[in-house]
Amino acid sequence: MCGIVGSFSKNSTPGLDELLQESLLALHHRGPDDRGKEVLHFNAGQLALGHTRLSVIDISQRGHQPMHSPDERYTIIFNGEIYNYKELGQELRALGRSFSSDSDTEILLAAWAEWQEECLPKLVGMFAFVVLDREKLTLSGCRDAFGVKPFFYRHQAGKLHFASEIPALLKLWGGSPEPNWQRIYDYLVCGRADDQEYTFFKDVQQLLPGHWFHFSLEKPQSLLVNRWWWPNI
Repeated sequence: MCGIVGSFSKNSTPGLDELLQESLLALHHRGPDDRGKEVLHFNAGQLALGHTRLSVIDISQRGHQPMHSPDERYTIIFNGEIYNYKELGQELRALGRSFSSDSDTEILLAAWAEWQEECLPKLVGMFAFVVLDREKLTLSGCRDAFGVKPFFYRHQAGKLHFASEIPALLKLWGGSPEPNWQRIYDYLVCGRADDQEYTFFKDVQQLLPGHWFHFSLEKPQSLLVNRWWWPNI
């Protein structure tokens, strides 16, 4: 398992690099083999991306994240495993794509570059990932069909924070969390803990299984969440 974390704000965040480092340390147990982070500056605002890696497929530095596409239009941070990455790689090579590693991360990044969100039904595996599109200035995030890999986020006042675990998200946010009393009541009285997007923390939500989001760096007030997977009965 690996860990991902990131944030976007229109305004510069004081000490962002240190906050990102603390957030990655909170995810160290998810990925003790490697750690990567980037703070990117756009006219639209400031973007931070971080990753902790448990090296399984292509354990060399060629699998380091954040990972960039050859033309550097796309950047991905990815937690999970794509079981059919070799088959997807063959399909992508037939379309003219080439690869410099044996990493399923590189295959996933190329699949997104080739098909965008239409690649999601092609993926067999467990995953949570975020892709930056520098040309369109967008972030796209996705969670696997059954929610095996976690994805938490906070979207308030045009700011977006996300992470594989809530403690890492809270460290990057740097604010003081408040309890979500309704969710606490639902759990203590009804035993409901993971049945909806709301969590035990106010304003912190989970991206539901089988869903993906679209976020514009130029229009950060809105976060569009869509469902990409339905059971075939």
